[in-house]
Amino acid sequence: MDMNVLFIDDDKATNFFNKRVAKNSDLFQSIAAHQDPKKVIDCLGRDECVKDFVKPDLIFLDINMPAMTGWEFLEAFYNLSDECKKNIKIVMLSTSNEEEKAKRLNKAKTIIGYAKKPLRKEYLDNIANVYKSFFDGK
Repeated sequence: MDMNVLFIDDDKATNFFNKRVAKNSDLFQSIAAHQDPKKVIDCLGRDECVKDFVKPDLIFLDINMPAMTGWEFLEAFYNLSDECKKNIKIVMLSTSNEEEKAKRLNKAKTIIGYAKKPLRKEYLDNIANVYKSFFDGK
């Protein structure tokens, strides 16, 4: 699958683990992780980040982060231009159960999943198929 995935989590070890699970799945063209959600928003909204930043197709977003929560990230993401966020889908990640809140805040059907940590390969396989179905007209 020609999909770029981005993990956003303030915990370096979690990002390492998630990248490893993604690499073992063979589902993605590129795999990146960032600990700073504000930088990701800046890069999505600005042309000068294109050299250092591959626009993701799928973002796995931690909910509970100190500098900018996943909910704050979503608010900033929704305020980006349509071109900046075009074809990007988001999966919310958390150790707590906040799936109902994710459903309520799902503007423009951007959030396509919710997963409890730790991320598992079976879930990645499933969510990749869900992502693909958005663009296959299913």
